Amino acid sequence: MSATNGMAMIEARGLSKLYGEFAAIRDVSFSVAQGQVAAFLGPNGAGKSTTLKVLTGYLSPSAGTARIGGLDVLSHRIEAAARIGYLPENGPLYPEMTPLELLEFFGSARGLAPDRLKRRIDEVVGQCHLEAVLEKSIFKLSKGYRQRVGMAQALLHEPDILIMDEPTSGLDPNQIRDVRQLIRGLGETKTILISTHILQEVEAMVDHVILVNEGRVVFDGTVDKMAAGESLEAAFHRLTGRPAPEVPPEPEEAAPPESEVAAAASESVPEGSVHEAASAEAASPDGAGPAGSSEETTTTSQGGVA
Repeated sequence: MSATNGMAMIEARGLSKLYGEFAAIRDVSFSVAQGQVAAFLGPNGAGKSTTLKVLTGYLSPSAGTARIGGLDVLSHRIEAAARIGYLPENGPLYPEMTPLELLEFFGSARGLAPDRLKRRIDEVVGQCHLEAVLEKSIFKLSKGYRQRVGMAQALLHEPDILIMDEPTSGLDPNQIRDVRQLIRGLGETKTILISTHILQEVEAMVDHVILVNEGRVVFDGTVDKMAAGESLEAAFHRLTGRPAPEVPPEPEEAAPPESEVAAAASESVPEGSVHEAASAEAASPDGAGPAGSSEETTTTSQGGVA
């Protein structure tokens, strides 16, 4: 990630978006400094996508101001759009086109000169590893390749600000790794805001977190500050009002029945000791066994002599 210089490249100031009485977002304020890779984190339905659409000019705010590179998005829509590479959750792809045709179309729509467009297509195809599918129809591509095509169109005009909505959604582990590596590389030269609810992406890619819940910002700071000595998962649950469930204690083992204890005790006494104990009992003067019989015999014998 590149070093920041403190200049805010992405700003939200008191943003609200209302649909009748329902507030998708309310009084959202934060900023992302130049050179930062920031995560816009929150549970599903928290208002992440709505905020990104307002920041990029796809939606008008009901209140507040969105700025991109110091430009008010509402009053300088075209100029702000030229600074942004935007990857929505469901990328703007035309399935009947090939990746090459789509990039040529977007480049022409953005007004890139033919020579520059050819150079930029070559560069983004290499960055996003699209060489093997450049001439295939997009509808035939895997989800991972379609995501790469969307990334390529977002990078085509060399924006200095990237805004990406769930860039790894629906990808397999190998594809997720490739997208994360690409984003980390882009973070060396660009300001990036990534919307996600996946905590592993926060740990793997970013140094600044904005956490929203129910349309409001509930945390804005570093990853370490959010964790505050606990795991990110525990911090996420705490900040979104859903404490992690306590793990129940291990149940105590029940005491074995007395019969089992007695059997175990008898098994622990050596066999020879049992016989010795029996012999000692037989030799005891109080015994009622053979010793008593011997005494009785002696008395009888003495009586006979008498």
